[in-house]
Amino acid sequence: MQTTKRPTFTDFKKKALLNEEVRKEYDALKPLFAIKKQLVATRIAKGLTQDDIAKKIGTSKSNISRLESLNNNYMPNLATLMKYAEALGMRLDIGLR
Repeated sequence: MQTTKRPTFTDFKKKALLNEEVRKEYDALKPLFAIKKQLVATRIAKGLTQDDIAKKIGTSKSNISRLESLNNNYMPNLATLMKYAEALGMRLDIGLR
């Protein structure tokens, strides 16, 4: 009996990004994804939990989870990102190119 390979998320993503409209939306979200990844990596490196961050900025763990998730289109506001960075003992820098 021959088994067929099930498509992976990577396979799906590659195929979806061939569509120009999807590619434009994906590219537009790259900076937000990069910030989210950096926040999560820094939080983990500092040994902090989502609950720790939530308490420091006065929100719930579920809000932090949603903010950190790359699987949704939640767009945190600038003030929230700044508070999160501050809770990490860091500063959020934003500039124009």
